[in-house]
Amino acid sequence: MASTLADINSQIKKNEEHIAQLRKQAEELRNHERAGVIEEIRLKIAEFGLTAADLKLSTRAAGKRSVSAAPAKAAKYRGPSGETWSGGRGRKPRWVTEVLAAGKSLSDYEI
Repeated sequence: MASTLADINSQIKKNEEHIAQLRKQAEELRNHERAGVIEEIRLKIAEFGLTAADLKLSTRAAGKRSVSAAPAKAAKYRGPSGETWSGGRGRKPRWVTEVLAAGKSLSDYEI
């Protein structure tokens, strides 16, 4: 089977296009099925009178506050590429350490 590099590259391109079409088709099917699943769940919730707490979806389930429920702090600084930082505790973002290492002041980046 003597194929040229051009033939192989052409086959690869056709296969990649076919894969892209199949991925798009799979995503459309998933979205369609997802809509049906959501409707089915809504009907079951209504039928059984379930609440978010029953499903353990509440941020204060069992009297405990979820870590992810902590409110996000407003950004105080904006970096050279538009990235933001609240100035909170913990590790500083890379852009902040780079700005400081360059001898600049964070006050130059306050929002």
